[in-house]
Amino acid sequence: MFSKTIAKGNILLVAIIFGFVSFSVIIVGISGYAISENRASVRKHNRESAFQIAEAGINYYRWHLAHDNTDYRDGTDHAGPYAHEYKDKDGNVIGHYSLNIIVPLSGSTIVTVESTGWLDIQPESKRVISARIGFPSLTDYAFITNGDIWMGDNEVAHGKLHANGGVRFDGTADAPITSAVPTYICKAHHGCGNIEKPGIWGQGDPSFWNFPVPAQDFNEITASLAIIRDGAQNGGLYLSSSGKEGWRLEFVNDGTIKVYKVNNTNCYRGQDIDSSKYEWFCVDINTTEDPVIYPMPENGYIYVDDMVWVDGVVNGRATVGTSEGKSIIINGNITYLAKDDGHVLGLIGEQNVLVPYESPDVLEVDAAILAQKGAAKRYYYPGDNKESLTIYGSIMSAGIWTWSWVSGGGAIVSGYTHTDSTYDVNLTYGPPPGFPVGSRYNLISWEEIQ
Repeated sequence: MFSKTIAKGNILLVAIIFGFVSFSVIIVGISGYAISENRASVRKHNRESAFQIAEAGINYYRWHLAHDNTDYRDGTDHAGPYAHEYKDKDGNVIGHYSLNIIVPLSGSTIVTVESTGWLDIQPESKRVISARIGFPSLTDYAFITNGDIWMGDNEVAHGKLHANGGVRFDGTADAPITSAVPTYICKAHHGCGNIEKPGIWGQGDPSFWNFPVPAQDFNEITASLAIIRDGAQNGGLYLSSSGKEGWRLEFVNDGTIKVYKVNNTNCYRGQDIDSSKYEWFCVDINTTEDPVIYPMPENGYIYVDDMVWVDGVVNGRATVGTSEGKSIIINGNITYLAKDDGHVLGLIGEQNVLVPYESPDVLEVDAAILAQKGAAKRYYYPGDNKESLTIYGSIMSAGIWTWSWVSGGGAIVSGYTHTDSTYDVNLTYGPPPGFPVGSRYNLISWEEIQ
């Protein structure tokens, strides 16, 4: 009986010890798991805080640029990165962010801001945000004019179209068509006999039409040719008066420009818009001298104190501007090496931007065109019909724009039978050097990169 009692006591002791050990293991496991979860939660919280600190860096520099929109050095005289303290609501420093500012390319307005944020208690856990911000161009239109427009039934516009005057729209559109007037007097050169018409009318799709809307201020749209001239004289390409007819610029796909002096021109009889008289237009090249080759200017500014003819393949970013009273003539095809934001051409004629009589039957022009005081146009040459004109870019014309001339019956009697104009979206935040832009930065893109 005594031995059995001892055996029962041993079993009870073993059970108690085993239960205690098991309980301890469970408690330790639960505690370890709780500690591990707490650490993970703290790390997650700290990483989220680091993200918010990095975001604060982006917001700070957007504010900074709003007050000094050309300062890419954070108010200092040295290159970045630029470190800043981050304080909590009580004014205690709890973390930092570091900013890397990538300045815009020549002619572009896009600034890239990279912000790295971290908490001081966990500096190894960093978050990095990249944001692209830029001034929107004031010229984000496929077409814009201070006068009237007629888009014929063989014409296509991909992008916004606006006229401060009236619009006869018989073509095809895929974006808003707007006019600043409720009604206007449609004149003979737009197929009417001085008849009052609605601000927009025609055979096109009226679902895209909207009128009247506020007029666009062409004083803002006008580029400063003085700035382009100064840029051309200081690191760009400046061409003084030729002493002859002007200069031809042939853009070459290797990133150079062949510059020819134009000795004399061919003249052809025709008519201008709003003129009943025939006259001789001498805007076609006859002979030139041998070319001089220049590199594409790094700052993108080209100023010609004379008439200028342009053609070729554009490799880089540039704007061609002319002196007072001078025009730009599109001598032949102008195309980009690639249709991306690395290649853009601005053509700013102080007077006109013209397509000459001897233009190709099939013509492509990749450019943002701005006729500041005159018009983007082709003169009426009787019986001189061309096949097609493709514009990739934008057309801004102070006066009445036209590439085609139409009879009273609607037939094309001169110029291009088919025209297709597509707005280059790269112009919105990366217009050619010297083109007018807005004064407030917009957020273009935002992403976490680490």
